[in-house]
Amino acid sequence: MRAAVLRGPRDVVVEERPQPRPGPAEVLVRVHSVGVCGSDTHYYDHGRIGRFVVEGPLVLGHEASGQIVDVGPGVQGTRAGERVSVEPGLPDLTCEHCLAGRYNLCPNMRFFATPPIDGAFAEYVVVHEAFAHSVPDVIGDDAAALLEPLSVAVWACRKAGVSAGSRVLVTGAGPIGLACVQTALAFGATEVTVSDVNPRRLVLAEELGATAVVHARKTSVTARDRAPTVLLECSGYPPAIVDGIRALDRAGRAVLVGMGGDEIPLPLAVVQERELEVTGTFRYANTWPTAIALVASGRVDLDRLVTGHFRLDQAEEALTAGHRDENAVKVVLRPQA
Repeated sequence: MRAAVLRGPRDVVVEERPQPRPGPAEVLVRVHSVGVCGSDTHYYDHGRIGRFVVEGPLVLGHEASGQIVDVGPGVQGTRAGERVSVEPGLPDLTCEHCLAGRYNLCPNMRFFATPPIDGAFAEYVVVHEAFAHSVPDVIGDDAAALLEPLSVAVWACRKAGVSAGSRVLVTGAGPIGLACVQTALAFGATEVTVSDVNPRRLVLAEELGATAVVHARKTSVTARDRAPTVLLECSGYPPAIVDGIRALDRAGRAVLVGMGGDEIPLPLAVVQERELEVTGTFRYANTWPTAIALVASGRVDLDRLVTGHFRLDQAEEALTAGHRDENAVKVVLRPQA
């Protein structure tokens, strides 16, 4: 099979590799669509993200969908032919966090495209059967792949306690922020304000249901008439984080989703005086059934986020699309094209 392999910063080549074979409790997935994530781009640009360093050849891509074409021992043969969305992490399923249902915090997690685990910029991948989620035909291949970033949004909304009547501020209108807009509305939020510096993305946010938008270079999010009860911070930009926290109403909840610097200043007096809850969020757990239902019902439109398609031999172009086009939102690799 072919795979796009990162050999070092800004060095991607397509290689021929042996087609993987599924082991016990595993399925072989023929990959149809793979979303390009900011983390993929960061590995391409810098060869590392925090403590995760690319020290050898690495296949990027963790937002994947496809079709099961073979099954390993112990897997029902009837699964062959299923269209699936790939949940890209395999926890050990035995640690205290896994047993408590927090498998996203498993210290032994093996996650696609996180060194040294290969990802899905390839024609085939092997997945544990429990993490190959069947999708209905009403969900296309691109949307099935983007159930992964949607799961980030679902998890963030759960952490924030978004429910009927919530007033939500989303800072950052990238793919995750735009998924958060739709998810918050589906969870019952009555007001969803989106802040960003890109006018095109703000227009898209409104088209996806945002009740108000703020151009961050022109207006502060703290200038709203009615303070939000929830902050979903998706930019990772320290000034946006601080302003978002300052904008919150009393007893509000801030969920830090975007990945930025290792440290940020915290407006501690605001947090204390308003009794704000501030928490991080890391990936997701048990989100795929909800994400599938949201897309299948039409409550969330993931196809609207897709702004380009690339072949496997165009992986480098896909990874740099955001550098070339400020209006790019989410590009998708098609390994079989």
